[in-house]
Order: sequence, then C-alpha cells, then structure tokens
Amino acid sequence: MKTIALVGNPNSGKTTLFNSLTGSNQYVGNWPGVTVEKIEGRLKAYKDIEIIDLPGIYSLSPCSLEEVITRDYLINESVDVILNIIDATNLERNLYLTLQILEINKPVVVALNLIDIVEKRGIKIDIEKLSEKLGCPVVEISALKNQGLLKLQEVCVELIGKERKAAVLPYSIKTFTAIEKIKNIIDEDNQFVAVKLLDQDSIFVEKYNLQANERYKKVLSQFEKDMNNDSQTILVEERYSIIEKITKEVVDNSNVKKSITEKIDNVVTNRWLAIPIFLVIMFIVYYISIITVGDFATGFMEYLFSDVLGANLATLMGQVGIASWLISLVVDGIIAGVGAVLAFVPQMTILFFFLSFLEDSGYMSRIAFIMDSVFRKFGLSGKSFIPMLIGTGCTVPGIMATRTIENKRDRKMTIILTPFIPCGAKLPVFALFIGIFFGPLASVSMYLLGIIVVIIAGFVLKKFKVFKGEDSSFLLELPDYHLPRPKNLSLNVWKRVKSFIVKAGTIIFAFSIIIWFLQAFTINLTFALSAEESILGLIGKTIAPIFTPLGFGNWQAGVSILTGFVAKENVVATFGIVSGGNAIELVTNIFTPLSGYAFMAFILLSSPCIAAIGATKKELGSWKETIFTVLFQTGVAYLVALLIYQGGRLIANNTIVPTIIVGIVILALFIFAIRRSIKDKGCALDCHTCNKICVDRKKDNVK
Repeated sequence: MKTIALVGNPNSGKTTLFNSLTGSNQYVGNWPGVTVEKIEGRLKAYKDIEIIDLPGIYSLSPCSLEEVITRDYLINESVDVILNIIDATNLERNLYLTLQILEINKPVVVALNLIDIVEKRGIKIDIEKLSEKLGCPVVEISALKNQGLLKLQEVCVELIGKERKAAVLPYSIKTFTAIEKIKNIIDEDNQFVAVKLLDQDSIFVEKYNLQANERYKKVLSQFEKDMNNDSQTILVEERYSIIEKITKEVVDNSNVKKSITEKIDNVVTNRWLAIPIFLVIMFIVYYISIITVGDFATGFMEYLFSDVLGANLATLMGQVGIASWLISLVVDGIIAGVGAVLAFVPQMTILFFFLSFLEDSGYMSRIAFIMDSVFRKFGLSGKSFIPMLIGTGCTVPGIMATRTIENKRDRKMTIILTPFIPCGAKLPVFALFIGIFFGPLASVSMYLLGIIVVIIAGFVLKKFKVFKGEDSSFLLELPDYHLPRPKNLSLNVWKRVKSFIVKAGTIIFAFSIIIWFLQAFTINLTFALSAEESILGLIGKTIAPIFTPLGFGNWQAGVSILTGFVAKENVVATFGIVSGGNAIELVTNIFTPLSGYAFMAFILLSSPCIAAIGATKKELGSWKETIFTVLFQTGVAYLVALLIYQGGRLIANNTIVPTIIVGIVILALFIFAIRRSIKDKGCALDCHTCNKICVDRKKDNVK
C-alpha cells in the first residue's frame, strides 16, 4: 500500500482536502485543532493509495501531543509522498513548516490552498518561481471548491517511488558549517537530523546519545559564540530570513484589496461590542431553537411518542394478550424513557444547525480570540477556549482537543474545566426546564455561568502549586468568513444529531429498561404499588437529603442525577419513566423556578458522562488524576447550585447582604478544604506534571 501524508498548519484546509480526495466525511471546523489524531482514507481515483490526514502543526519542533504524532509519523513511518497544504493567504507563516519538511529525505508536494480567496484579494503568486525556490512541485488548489484537485493527485502519484535528496536550505555560512560538523560527529549524511541536533532537540540528542559528547558540545558552544545568540533562536531567525526573501520574489501585494472579513471584524471583535454581540447572537439561536420553532416541533414529538405510539401500542399489546408487565416495560419504560429524550431531536437539530453555521463561517474563532484576553487576566491559557468550543457539541472531542495545548499544566486545567461548558447531552435537560419555567435568556445564562465558573475555578486552581507557572503563548489563525457549504453544514449537523440518536437507542434504551425495573419492583422483587415504594424510590429517598440544601431534595431528582452520571440524557429519560411518560407535569410539580435553575446549574457543572470520564482518563493517563477531576467538578457543581438556591431564597426575603456573606464564607471554606486536602494527603496530580516541557514555543512558532 502506497502512502501520502497530508500535513500543514492548523486550519489550513487539510481535513477539507482529505474529505475531497477520499470521499470521507470527517468533521470540518473553521478553527485550529479540529484534527488531533491521524485519520486514514483511500484516494477515490487511486484505491491502492492511502492518504493520512495528520494533526495540524506549525513546526517540526513538537511541544504538544498532536505535533508529536505528526513529526513521529513523518520521520518514522514509510511515507511515499508528503503533501504539504499551505494557506496561500498567509504564505509567510505557512512556509516555516514547509522549510522543515523539505529537509526530510522524502518526496514533497506543496498544495497552495485557498487560491480563490487569494485572487479575490488581488494577491498574485508566481507559482513557477515558488516551485523553483522550494525545489518541489507546487499546485494551486481550492479544497473547498474542488479546484485543482485532479492535477494535485496526478503530481503526487507521479512522485511515488521516486527518490528525493533532502533540501539544503541557504543558511548562513557559519550555520551551514556547524550542520556539516554535526553530520561528521554522527557519521550520517542526514540534513534533517543534523539541523535538529543543532536546534538541540532533546529527542534527537538522546537518540544519538550526545548528552555528554564533548565534540557536539564544542560545536554548539562555538556556533553560539560566533553568532552571539542561542542556536534555537539563530535557526528560527535564519528560516524567517529565507522565507522573507522567497515571499518578496514570488508574492505581489501591490493590488491587495481590503477584505470583507476585515470590515466585519472591525465590528464583531470590537473591544466593547464583541461580547454583547455574541450574547445577542446566542439569544437569537436559543430563541428559535427552543422557544419558538423548536418548542412546537418538540411538543409534536411528545404527542407522537406518548399519545399516539405509547397509547396505541399499549392497546394493541393488550388486545393480543401480552402480559401486563411486558406492556408496562415497553410503554412506561422504553417508550417513556427513550421517547422523552428523542422528543428533543427537533430542538437539537435546529440548535446544531445554528452552531455549525457559526463554527464553519469562522465566527467562533473570533469568540476564542475575544475570550483569550478575558482568560489571560485570570491566569488561564487562551488556547483553553478552543477545546471548550469544540466541547459544546460533545465533551469527549473537546477533551481530546486539549492535545493542541503544549503546556502540560494548562492542558490538565483545560481537561478539568472543559466539561463546565454546556454540551449537546445537557441541552435536553435545559430545554425541558426552560420550556416550563424560563425563556431563551436562561439558555444563554447557562453558557455565561459555565464561562464564569471556568474563570473562577481556573483562578482557584492556579493558587495551587501544581498549577502555577508561566502562561503559554497563544497563536490563533483567524480564518476568512465564508458561507458554509451546504454539504459540510448538513454533515456536521447530521453527525451531531446521529450521535444524539445513537446514544438514545443504546445507552438510554438500556438504562430505560433498568430504570423501569427499579421503579416497577420493590426490594423483595414484588410489583410496587407506587414508584415511591419501589427500589428506585428507596434509592432516591436515600440520596435525596444530600440535595435538599440545593432545593431539589426529592427522590425523583435524586435518581435522575444518579442516572445522569452515565449519560446526561438519562436525566430526562428518568423523569419520563417515573412520571409515566409525562416529564413536564412531574417537573412542574417537584420544582420551583429557583430550584429548577439550581438543578440546571448542577447538571451543567457536575461530572460529565462515562464516555467523557473515559476520555479524561485517556488524556490524563492516571486514575488518581481522573478521580480528582470528577470530585472537583461535582464539588463545584454542588457549591454553585447551593449558592444559587440559598442565595435566591435570601434575596427573595430582601436580605442581599447576608447572601453575599454566606457565598463568600462557603467559597472560602471550599477553597480551604481543597487546599488542606492537598496539603495533608498529597496532591492528586503528580509532581512531574509541573516540569516545563517546551522552552522554544514563542521563538519557534511566532515571528
């Protein structure tokens, strides 16, 4: 099997190109960090050729996990052709990675993407001269519009099986001399390795066992002395010097026009207007999705499942003599549970449509840019907001997207904090309560509450020694605005809705049967006369006192929280089963608007589903750290719900000052308890996680 490795900067269009070349339907997002693992596919025109979509990187000096994946694959795996996709609208930044790739002894093809946008802006690029300067084929394409892809495939196929000598870049004489000396030391004519050793890349230094090699140390020392700087900075500056010379010769910017993107950004990224505009947009999205069109569609779905399907099926099963317990299982268990969740599919579809539109258009990248300045004031990494944005669809890919954060401390903090942002699984719970008690502002407030808690929790975590340290740099490419392609938009919506439906048909289905059994039988395995006397009722009564201070100390709420730890959709399914298919009536009877809002806050902030916990374990690599994360998240959820309910009661009695005092005291006790626990029992995170793993990010990736 022949292999083409697709590599480029984040958000350069790699995944879009991969989908076009292979016919795959991988998720495409108009922001960096969408691909965090390698994805494999076959070229549509050449079934015997495999194409690998590697995570986007800015450099082959890896600091984050996805960069390690890409570099290791390019160097260690059998790659026939490296297909380097470049954002033609930002040639200078993208060529930094290209120069490093050219030093690998493998065939390289450069795909100059977004050429349609380049032409619209009035930028002219001399392709032939660029190809001559780089010493490899350069093909103009537009991955989004499928332009130039046939020629690109032909060029790649022609290079398969051909050998290529690694490029020797026009470094300065002193740099070139140092590289040649290192080649002699390792007795290997490998340009890429020699440059990485001059760059003092620890992986290669250890691989060639040069930590104590005096000849190697002498070459480095003399080189840095002659150049009056450290070797890493020297290489970065020389690469950019080469890039500057290339771009001056091949790029003509004399007729560049001001783009629509710049005009829009003058408004939506305005210092004072940015956040209010975002809130207004989210208000409109939720108003349409949940209050108006979505609410009507959900009401119809509830009628369909309860009054039509459930009632008619019960009648039919009774007529053919099916046992009453089986009728109850199907109607009161499966249909009531799964139906209560599936009833929200119309709302979720509309909501996912709007969110996908905002993501693919490029607007959500601006929100990450805006939130960066807010996050940094509280000691959080600006990069943390990208996984949180991705997590609005599902927490699992959001947690996986933390691989784009090179600083281990910031990465762990982001894993802990990302589940505080509303995901698709929590939306049915919000939709249920908002439809009964509130308006669309309550939906927007859930996002605001999540962000506020992220900031406060991040600020608290930063006070612990294990999370202290310098902030990492944040490099974010703001893509041009564009209207999403209907195909990409529909695929993104379908994937999210499909995930929601599949979970309802598997996990929710299974737990609906379990919940029905627990509420149908007593502890003696006899039919319960009422749900309150059942096993489920007994469990609920046992744990209900824990939530009494939060305003929902009833057994139904208690068991819904318990089942919600498996999947948040189970909360709605549980309400549907214990109410006999009428979740709305149950919620109206056992909650008030205040306790309902506290309940939503608890569901928002408490530990995510089992799948997300599994992803947390995979990314953290430790059960100790995972348990700490789950306990921290649930503790924060309990505290916030407590403050909302008790504070709301105090405010209702015109005692605002005592409310503030109580809130401060509880928060202080919470922080003291955590710090005391860490001091007495040892931190839940291993000490080695504080080690600084990357010292050259700002120099290496940012000019």
